[in-house]
Amino acid sequence: MPLPLPDPPLLVISDRSQAQLPLKEVALAAFEGGCRWFSVREKDLSAPEHFLLLRYIGVVGTRYKATVTMHGDIIPQAMTRARGMHLPSGGDIAAMRTRVPPDWLVGASAHSAAEAASLIAAGADYVTISPVFLTASKPGYSPALGLDGLAAVAAAAKGPVIALGGITPENAAACLKAGAAGVAVMGEVMRSADPEATVRALVEAIAPA
Repeated sequence: MPLPLPDPPLLVISDRSQAQLPLKEVALAAFEGGCRWFSVREKDLSAPEHFLLLRYIGVVGTRYKATVTMHGDIIPQAMTRARGMHLPSGGDIAAMRTRVPPDWLVGASAHSAAEAASLIAAGADYVTISPVFLTASKPGYSPALGLDGLAAVAAAAKGPVIALGGITPENAAACLKAGAAGVAVMGEVMRSADPEATVRALVEAIAPA
């Protein structure tokens, strides 16, 4: 049984190379805007730098009762305050389950309906599927699935699918209507001059009617 997703089901993924503000400020602004699920994805950092950044964001996230997860390898969770792990496409869900506490969210990236279904069947709490729309974060990265493609993946996966890639306040609700359990954003928040307002708009867009 998959663990419940954070509420609201908006996953903000970090990428400080795109951020207009220091990443710590972006994270704080995201929490202020209503983000309750933030994943640190800074693969080029050294282990000590990653550790310190994750610990800081984890501590701040705790104040907002937010779930802070990470992309990458395990850093001692007792110190970082992380509560989940996101694996790349092809990641071994079963192996990761043996390395993390049972209350950690474990998710992975998928790029097809078959891959999404396989990851859910292997025990992933959720999968991200991308790119749903064209995205400036990864220009030229695979054809966009569109809403019909997203709906097909969501139907096949038989578990929570998170729409990623080109998500904005204008199209986020349509992703949920297509069957996604939530949405994930990177560049839309990272590149924003006002990440708090951007997150707030996204949260409002996916709020129940």
